[in-house]
Amino acid sequence: MIRHVVCFRMKEGCSAGEAKEMLLSMRGREETALSVEVGVDALHSPRSYDLILIVTLEDFAALERYQTQGYHAHTVKPYMHSVTAGSVSVDYETAGEAL
Repeated sequence: MIRHVVCFRMKEGCSAGEAKEMLLSMRGREETALSVEVGVDALHSPRSYDLILIVTLEDFAALERYQTQGYHAHTVKPYMHSVTAGSVSVDYETAGEAL
């Protein structure tokens, strides 16, 4: 299994809540995603990001399809680019099950 974790910083005036709903809309629409979890930052410290996305995928081939094809690539990703000022990500292998 692969975990794809992305932390986002929202653009000024853009809603983390609306972005969260867009990310959650991948559930049942993005066939490569075994699970999708989204959280909005609660502390708002100077080093905090505003939003986190955690997606579980079967393997690196599924991650490549997720990045380049389907609902995430054609709908979610362009929207997130329009409302975020930046992001950081980590992709790692896990023996665990989907979240």
